[in-house]
Amino acid sequence: MITNSQIKQAEEIFGIKPQRTLKQNRSLHLALTMLSDQLNLAGLDVKKVIKVDIPWTPATAKEYLFRPVMKAMLNKESTTELNTKQVSDIWELLLRELGEKVGIEYIPFPSEEQTAAYLRSLQQSAFVNGSSLTTAPKINPNKLC
Repeated sequence: MITNSQIKQAEEIFGIKPQRTLKQNRSLHLALTMLSDQLNLAGLDVKKVIKVDIPWTPATAKEYLFRPVMKAMLNKESTTELNTKQVSDIWELLLRELGEKVGIEYIPFPSEEQTAAYLRSLQQSAFVNGSSLTTAPKINPNKLC
């Protein structure tokens, strides 16, 4: 198993950063959910922010906000190409710009604990609403990578 110190040493020697992790990917999707909720609560539909008249969803936040910043900053086409630092850098720039341009309050990137709690709530919600656990997301928050 590779240790954190070995990863840091490789980063220093080769100037590379590890690809974003599954945990970070889950956190990114939670962050986009939080952002889309905040934009909707502020009465800022997509048209008011980027001139398209639809409500925000995590998918629209990713496509119309996160992805364009990612492309502009790093010339990357997919979030799968991002390393852990790049995800954070994009999020920070995106939220700073949204704060300055449309007054959206800063949303900290979700912690591992927040993401695990969110995933548990999805599973519980599916169970309470009569869905079987086979239709709920099959994610064990205790075994997040």
